[in-house]
Amino acid sequence: MLTYLLFALVIGSIYALLAQSLMLSWGLAGLVNLGLAGLFAVGAYASAMATTWGHAPIPVGIAFAMVAGGAVGLVVCFSTLKLRDDYLAIVTLGFAEVVRVVASNEVWLTGGTDGIPGVPVMVPRDLGLGFHAGTLAIVLAAVALVYALQRRLLAAPWGRTLRAIREDQIVASVAGKSTVRFKAQAFCIASAIAALAGALYGHYTSYVAPDQFQPLVTIYIFLAVTAGGNARPAGAVIGAYALVAFLESTRFLAELVPGLAPVQAAALREIIVGLGLLLVLSVRPNGILPERSQKAPAR
Repeated sequence: MLTYLLFALVIGSIYALLAQSLMLSWGLAGLVNLGLAGLFAVGAYASAMATTWGHAPIPVGIAFAMVAGGAVGLVVCFSTLKLRDDYLAIVTLGFAEVVRVVASNEVWLTGGTDGIPGVPVMVPRDLGLGFHAGTLAIVLAAVALVYALQRRLLAAPWGRTLRAIREDQIVASVAGKSTVRFKAQAFCIASAIAALAGALYGHYTSYVAPDQFQPLVTIYIFLAVTAGGNARPAGAVIGAYALVAFLESTRFLAELVPGLAPVQAAALREIIVGLGLLLVLSVRPNGILPERSQKAPAR
């Protein structure tokens, strides 16, 4: 039971990193990024290839993953600068599918559908519970560092400029702000954070394969950020842990409901997750932790 709890906490922490990535690109910059699963995969594969085939140390592999994720994010951002809202969402969703298809078919690069086994772990597996606890400590440290970074960015003029661009890009441009530069910076940082989550995930599971990066991952993170509050780092983190707790608590529906097939149980779980989100938003329309007002105090 304790092993299962630690496992859920590690996955929740990885989802918290992804949620903070989405909060930055979507909640703060207004860039609807449905390619989160693709950036997640880029980070996992980059670190796995560097450490498994290149025999690089794990910290080097993780750093390489973040650089690769940021570079890919810049390419995606610059190729979609003229797109907004629904069109941007469609293109980024296509990007995620391109990454998954390439990972499935380019055997020489990614191992194809067999994936990359034997990815080095950050903590020795023979420690038993210590493996999960040690990995959890590392991932929690990453969550805390990213959270502190985002808090500083949001409190700085850079964060206020991004909010202005999100609210009205034309007005921000008239005010002399380079919307292209700010949006590219936000998307690059968010992509690096998503790649960091992918690298940590790969070094925890010790295996990376295309099937691990389905579009459902992006949908889950959108649910977490929407429920937690899409413009506050704390809201994104809370939403991610709440989502994982909700998903894991509904895992045993097949045992509780007699005559329910595994496929039906999986479908019922998705329905319950959707109903849970509706319940949260009906009580807290702006999420558990809504965005604070940026208006200057009255004199």
